Amino acid sequence: MTTHPSQAKPDPGSFDMLDETKLTTAQIRAARTENPQSRERDFADSLGISEAEFLAAYTGEFDRQRVTRITATPDDIIQAAKKLGEVLALTRNESCVIERVGTYDEWHDGQHASMVLGPDVDLRIFGKFWTHAFAVEKPGENGPRRSLQIFSSTGMAVHKIHLREDSNHEAWDEIVENLKLSDQVTDLEFRTKGAPEMPKADPEKADKLRAEWDRMTDTHQFGRIVSQLKMNRLGAYRIAGAPYVRRVENGSVSKALEAVSAKDAEVMIFVGNRGCIQIHGGPAKNLKRMGPWFNVLDPRFDMHLREDHVAEVYVVTKPTKRGPAVSLEAFDPEGRIILQIFPDRRTDETMVTLWDDIVGTLTDMEADQ
Repeated sequence: MTTHPSQAKPDPGSFDMLDETKLTTAQIRAARTENPQSRERDFADSLGISEAEFLAAYTGEFDRQRVTRITATPDDIIQAAKKLGEVLALTRNESCVIERVGTYDEWHDGQHASMVLGPDVDLRIFGKFWTHAFAVEKPGENGPRRSLQIFSSTGMAVHKIHLREDSNHEAWDEIVENLKLSDQVTDLEFRTKGAPEMPKADPEKADKLRAEWDRMTDTHQFGRIVSQLKMNRLGAYRIAGAPYVRRVENGSVSKALEAVSAKDAEVMIFVGNRGCIQIHGGPAKNLKRMGPWFNVLDPRFDMHLREDHVAEVYVVTKPTKRGPAVSLEAFDPEGRIILQIFPDRRTDETMVTLWDDIVGTLTDMEADQ
């Protein structure tokens, strides 16, 4: 059976380095007092610190909120999430955020990659990047706002689980107590981000790449192929050529989603980072632009894409046992993948034909652009 592309391991990237200069927790809290309205991520960016470093500074009880350091082990966190009932699952990278309301259902723990498989919450988890985690409780208009938040060693948000009004709040205190670490220090060590891996390609191996591409029977084989050729995803796309890839205009993601909405098509949207990939399967109906953001604002599914971050977009065709798998894939200026979109063929194969028609209307990028 063909599996989803999201189960492939992310590129390892560069090694991170220890951050030797940082603000004290007292300085962080003092700065927050002077700027209480800014969104936490934006506030952390303004100080030159990570979002996790900001949360760590509030470990304990400060300003009517409670932050508790908890284990970052995926098995422990997902087992706890299953007890919370319906929640909001959120995963992001620097250019895109995906949010889905649902329950954490079928859990498969693995040595290198794990999965949450459900009709709403669908995740691929790479546990070695789950380093820091916090249980966060803040006052809200309709009662406490509670969440479990997981971060990488650099303090980047890997995955977040937000309780909703109808979640099982009665389980919260016991969950936090069970996940709580004995060490509740506020001064944690974080690593600075390494440079992103730039696109890697070897034009002299282009024919070998195409030959291996033709032999694929599953999309997950692609990662092994490019690794053996000492390339990476974007590098391979740049040299593969037709009929394997077609570079299209940078506005193609929003154009494709507008067609998905108009045609009542259903798609699978993959958004993630090195520690977690989250998948939406289904329609994308209510679309709205707000500044640089292109948004899907459906009742149980939101997606927020920074269109100005999109530097390259490709229509990619890979052979599988079920027939060609055609995806639309967007990359940022540093070569990092932002998102992937496939047709959702799980319940209706006609979605493949609809999707093929949609990507067929996308405009090729001019050769000199």
